[in-house]
Amino acid sequence: MRRRAWVLSRTLLPVAALALLVLVSLASGKFPVPVAEVFAILARKLVGVAAQADPAAQAVVLQVRLPRVAAALVVGAALSAAGATYQGLFRNPLVSPDILGVSAGAGLGAVLGIFLSLPVLAIQGFAFAGGLGAVAVVYAVGALVRRHDPVLTLVLAGVAVGAVLGSAISLLKVLADPYNQLPAITYWLLGSLSAVTLSDVGAILPAIGLGLLPLVLLRWRMNLMSLGEEEARALGVETRWLRPLFVAAATLVTAAAVSVTGVIGWIGLIVPHVARGLVGPDFRRLLPASALLGAGYLTAVDLVARTIAPIEVPLGILTALVGAPFFLWLLAAGRRGWA
Repeated sequence: MRRRAWVLSRTLLPVAALALLVLVSLASGKFPVPVAEVFAILARKLVGVAAQADPAAQAVVLQVRLPRVAAALVVGAALSAAGATYQGLFRNPLVSPDILGVSAGAGLGAVLGIFLSLPVLAIQGFAFAGGLGAVAVVYAVGALVRRHDPVLTLVLAGVAVGAVLGSAISLLKVLADPYNQLPAITYWLLGSLSAVTLSDVGAILPAIGLGLLPLVLLRWRMNLMSLGEEEARALGVETRWLRPLFVAAATLVTAAAVSVTGVIGWIGLIVPHVARGLVGPDFRRLLPASALLGAGYLTAVDLVARTIAPIEVPLGILTALVGAPFFLWLLAAGRRGWA
């Protein structure tokens, strides 16, 4: 009985903390709204409870802050879950969703869409296709090289393809209109939730759900995959199809998230590591813990981004300010192991 209460408390406390953070985020900003009024607005919207609310406050909460908070929750959870998957597959805490060129491919797709002056929906589609296409190229290169270590081959191919995609992005930035296109490109590459709508969040949910499904259903096999190629095969795991499945699922999740928010770095690197320190390396616990922490982390970062200065700070700047020192600490502590 006592153990059940302990497990229940460990489950409910993080959820309650995340719910409190969501309320604070909905209430805070240039136009502050009391938490009680936020409750009244949400109750009236969600369950039809009769409640009086200031029309201006209702518009701010429902039309401005609720879409970006929802996007922060979904995207933060998605990027963190993808990061935990990549780190488990490659057996390295310094790996993130960027390792196979997902973010670079999505960035090139979006930059190309902006350069061609396409509508927002088309830009998001280009970003999504670019992220998936980049990983497909990495896997094709890895299949051609066929080194003894498939993990090292994928990492090296991802670095090379990412460098090429980064050069293409730089070329388009040079050719872009410096007054209209270049600011939009720069802002998108730094990541932001300011233009996200609830329809955007709804549009990426099916892809994110489809990507998370195999990760959840096969989460116990990730523990075997993290042992290494030969050890996993000795235990009966078909790594030849399971590794591409996990990579495809994590890539789908990452590409869908990046397609609507822009490139938000470091989340997939630092959040899974923190979650691993809290719940251990067992992927069955690590996956939900990473998703929950990632949702809260990006929500908190977005809150800081829109309140720390008179103008909104791009999310990529803040995540880099936290992530880069954390990365250096990981490098310094790497000799102690990560599992």
